Amino acid sequence: MEERIIIAGFGGQGVMAMGQLLTYSGMLEEKYVSWLPSYGPEMRGGTANCNVIISTDSIGSPVVVEATTALVLNKPSLDKFEKSVVPGGRLFINSSLIDRESNRNDINVYYIPANDIAGELGNNRVANMVMLGAYLEITKTVDVESIYKAFPEVFGAGKAHLLPINKEALIKGAEAAREQITVRV
Repeated sequence: MEERIIIAGFGGQGVMAMGQLLTYSGMLEEKYVSWLPSYGPEMRGGTANCNVIISTDSIGSPVVVEATTALVLNKPSLDKFEKSVVPGGRLFINSSLIDRESNRNDINVYYIPANDIAGELGNNRVANMVMLGAYLEITKTVDVESIYKAFPEVFGAGKAHLLPINKEALIKGAEAAREQITVRV
């Protein structure tokens, strides 16, 4: 198994946190992992993306050119990375902020209203966790329990009080993904 992931959005959307959580979770499950961040000229509000690889075999390079999955949180990221997904791969689109559909018909596309769901939860900052929950529901790349265990390691003990709202966001994201599967059948 090798999952090559591109996660992209604006700085401040939690793109790097998603990548770190996946990477740390993969380590907890004794898988090979890599995480390669990339920032635009500004941190908050500029572009941000990261490459994550989770594999049962050694990883040759941390650079993801051909992604098995892309999670895009804004329209510029969709425009840039949609073509990077391999045929048969997966594209997760934050339909709350992206007003167009995918141009591809050779990949599986999931439209997740991450910001809308986060708003319903009362915390707009958990939109990234909604997307992560959707991704995990579809791919099962790592167990969601590993994400829970990784949370304090990635964010520090001082943020442990935020775990309950983030768990709720992961659950709501998984529900949104299941609804996408039901619609396709």
